[in-house]
Amino acid sequence: MTIIDYFEQPQERQEYWQEEIAKGDWRAAEFLHEQLKNNNVKPRYGETTRLLLLTEGEELLAFCDLAEKDEIETDLTPWIGFVYTFPDHRGHRCSQKLINHALSLAASDGYKRVYISSNEVGLYEKYGFKPLQKMTDVWGGETQVFVFEV
Repeated sequence: MTIIDYFEQPQERQEYWQEEIAKGDWRAAEFLHEQLKNNNVKPRYGETTRLLLLTEGEELLAFCDLAEKDEIETDLTPWIGFVYTFPDHRGHRCSQKLINHALSLAASDGYKRVYISSNEVGLYEKYGFKPLQKMTDVWGGETQVFVFEV
């Protein structure tokens, strides 16, 4: 397994990975695919955004991003978002590998805290995240914000 940054790939490889992301059975995967296709990811989430892809050869196993912003209007930064593992690879700690990699990148960038927004109960706590507070996302929905002390 290898973790690559989508944005460090040549254009033809980015197009390939876009189509692989689109195969996800999650509404946010479709949304991310559209944002990538329209070159909206960095303008929306920050110019330093990294889209981390866990791959095995040509197969995309899982992905997440590490970004300055999330779908919450706040000064908190950075965020891990779009955490997704394809169904055939669940239960193999793919998300954990990506999250740990993102946390390591954030630490090397000098951040002391990293945030995740989710309404999943018990998922991010097992990776060491602690509930911080409920916040409102840009669509008006309430979400739990978690923090990890790097």
